Amino acid sequence: MNNHRFTRRAFLRGVGVTMALPWLESFNVWGDEPLRDKPASEAPVRLAVLFSGNGFHSREWWAKGEGRTMELGQVLAPLQDFREKMIFVRGLYHEEARKGNIHSSQTGNLLSGAPIASGGEIRSGTSFDQVLAQTYGRSTKVPSLVLGCERSNPSVHKNYSMLYSSHISWSSPTTPTPLELYPALAFDRLFKDDAAPGDKSVLDAVLADAQDLRRGISSSDQRKLDEYLDSVREVEKRIENAGLRGELQGWRPTLDKPNIRRPAEGIPQDIGEHMRLMCDILALGFQTDTTRITTLKLNNDHSALRFPNLPSVQQVGHGIDYMIHHLLSHSDGDDWLKVNQFFIEQLAYLARKLDSIQEGPRTLLDNTMLLHCSSMMAGAKHDNDQLPVLVLGGAGGRLKSGRVIDYKDKPERQLCRLFLSMMDKMDVRPKTFGDAKQMLEEI
Repeated sequence: MNNHRFTRRAFLRGVGVTMALPWLESFNVWGDEPLRDKPASEAPVRLAVLFSGNGFHSREWWAKGEGRTMELGQVLAPLQDFREKMIFVRGLYHEEARKGNIHSSQTGNLLSGAPIASGGEIRSGTSFDQVLAQTYGRSTKVPSLVLGCERSNPSVHKNYSMLYSSHISWSSPTTPTPLELYPALAFDRLFKDDAAPGDKSVLDAVLADAQDLRRGISSSDQRKLDEYLDSVREVEKRIENAGLRGELQGWRPTLDKPNIRRPAEGIPQDIGEHMRLMCDILALGFQTDTTRITTLKLNNDHSALRFPNLPSVQQVGHGIDYMIHHLLSHSDGDDWLKVNQFFIEQLAYLARKLDSIQEGPRTLLDNTMLLHCSSMMAGAKHDNDQLPVLVLGGAGGRLKSGRVIDYKDKPERQLCRLFLSMMDKMDVRPKTFGDAKQMLEEI
């Protein structure tokens, strides 16, 4: 029987380290007052936004049906196991994104729906993840975690700054939220008392406190604590080894032999490993309630990533590194489809990770809203009269999943209506947001 034996928010502490704990039955983790003979409070709702640029294959982004019998286009094939926990949304868009150029003005307001400035001025709108961070995020050590796997582009494209194409999270209309590209620094931000990297392992620093805690919790919680600490150790080791393989994925030198030093070991050179590490860090942030809001930009719109890790269908015997992501999106061929599936595989990897973590009667995925979106429907067409939108998870039982919802022929199809609905699930309720004045009734 759970008597809420601990009344404080639960942490492991060591020199320079504070590490929050996952949900445990032996005591409350989420900050409520102890109530004798009653179960610990429910876990909070989390929000994760994943972005991949340049849209998808024009013929293979679709879904129809519902639940376990839902049929998916080839792009979405990696999500077969999550059809009952997914909402496929069709037909929503941003009117303001249809003004200006075909990349920056389609991305810089993706999470706000705001008009953006051209020329040398930088002005968009505060994104909905940061609206949540300013209120809902106050309960956690890190109000929001904004991660990226491709560096920002400071250039200008057709009279619009490419910073718009490099950032979807905006802390204010004139301030894109800084991206954390280094997994080690993102990890440190969650667990260390300052953000500076250090040589000492986080687990080594808190080991004595963890051993003391272990003696006072149930056998079930002891197993959960051991699994959690093992997962933290695994991420630490992978971060340490991430830059050691000597592969050059995600960027390629213009010379046969580089004339500059190799990138720092803190940035994984394997783009797939980089993305998966960021997904693991996102999951740890949620699991420990260190943060409840995370944005992960897998690449930029107008992206320069290459994919030698993916065998080419069109050029047998080679990787898909003969063309950057942006130009490949114009081809709409088999290799483009394969790259699309690679991005959706990262979403599936994260969903599987969250769904493996139990929080009382639900999983962490059940307690999360996992939104995946892009700046256009199809890279070959640059069309954004409707945008690709997926929502996975259950928002703590507040979302009915396993559905396809089509707004294409409806009059009020602002994407910001979805954002209002998602904010509502986290008990943040502005009267309007962007160009939306009401939520989506179906969400």
